Amino acid sequence: MSKLAEIQAAEQRLLIHTYDRFPVLFVAGEGVYLIDENGDRYLDLLSGIGVNALGYRSKVIEEAIVRQSSTLINASNYYFNEKMVPLAERLTRLTGMDRAYFGNSGCEAVEAALKLARAHSGLLREEGRNIGTKFLALEQSFHGRTFGAISATYKEKYRAPFEPVVPGFEFVNFNDIDDLRAKFSNEVCAILLEAVQGEGGVRPLSPEFFAEARKLADSTGALLIADEIQAGCGRTGKWCAYQHYDVKPDITTLAKPLAGGIPMSATLCTDEVARAFHAGMHGTTFGGGPLACAVAIAVIDFIENENLMAHVTETGEYFQQKLRALAQKHTCITNVRGLGLMLAVELDSAELGKLAVTELLKKHIVINCTSDTVLRFLPPYIFAREHVDQTIAALDEFLNENAGLALAAAKEGESTHG
Repeated sequence: MSKLAEIQAAEQRLLIHTYDRFPVLFVAGEGVYLIDENGDRYLDLLSGIGVNALGYRSKVIEEAIVRQSSTLINASNYYFNEKMVPLAERLTRLTGMDRAYFGNSGCEAVEAALKLARAHSGLLREEGRNIGTKFLALEQSFHGRTFGAISATYKEKYRAPFEPVVPGFEFVNFNDIDDLRAKFSNEVCAILLEAVQGEGGVRPLSPEFFAEARKLADSTGALLIADEIQAGCGRTGKWCAYQHYDVKPDITTLAKPLAGGIPMSATLCTDEVARAFHAGMHGTTFGGGPLACAVAIAVIDFIENENLMAHVTETGEYFQQKLRALAQKHTCITNVRGLGLMLAVELDSAELGKLAVTELLKKHIVINCTSDTVLRFLPPYIFAREHVDQTIAALDEFLNENAGLALAAAKEGESTHG
């Protein structure tokens, strides 16, 4: 029995079934490649769902882990450590926020943001303001799987098994300013959005919608929360995706690539928002530990010192150009969109999207399909043009091999809408 088969059998006995895994056992990584048990290399365009920003076996990350683990890995938040403040200094400078709270995951960052917003609205009510406790989120949003975060997540499949979820959330049609205006009122304490939706299909907000959300929030004292867990930390070519817009939120959340693979998140806010929390209102056991903070500092410094966001922008533009050329050749591609190295190809068939993931894996290329029909690309920031070319060639080959399936899907769509 192979090592993969042994692990599969053991998981069937021992693990709660939360993932339908692909039959590959990865044991190592190097640069932009994952390596399986047989030593075969796979070009990785998923990077742990946007986590491994610097790729695999990054010396910067390895050295930071070794250096910090030789002194202090963790200590209670009842005491000070040397790494929180330097990380907070970097993050507040890069995001335009004033204060930071550290956690371990995107869900935790969102939960902290929601609690801050509710606490802030309570503070405003104490001061005589007419403001409620309701949240507005967006159609196709994804903010996490804990109870607060899942309540702000649009798709029914994520929420339905756990209902009743947290009350007080309503969804606005994506980029629909009229719907936003209609659903906004003094009852709203915060508008929660992603500048570029990730799980929702790599969909960027329109500048007009983002600006209107800011304007409406300002009109009542409600907060604007920008969830940057997938799009943040340089993935779109700027530190936060909202920086592509002339809009500043009151709260923002960071996670996935923040510490390059070590669990780490941050909830950042303005001084005005931070006054709503006092000691004892929120906390975490592991958040802000010296090891995670030290690695996050090393990742941030490398991104800045190596001007990596300029590389992300340049490579992303080249990748998008090649994807658009592919779309001209294959009519089953209905849209190409994204920013930096957060890109997507939308297909006209869910069957084709699912097949693309499995067939490209056979070609030793790791991609992901989200929202049924959207191929999502979240490669490491060190991804280069040669890797783009390798990906495009594999996609082109796959679409040529499955042209019949694509044509059948197109005909089915015509008959459905005819």
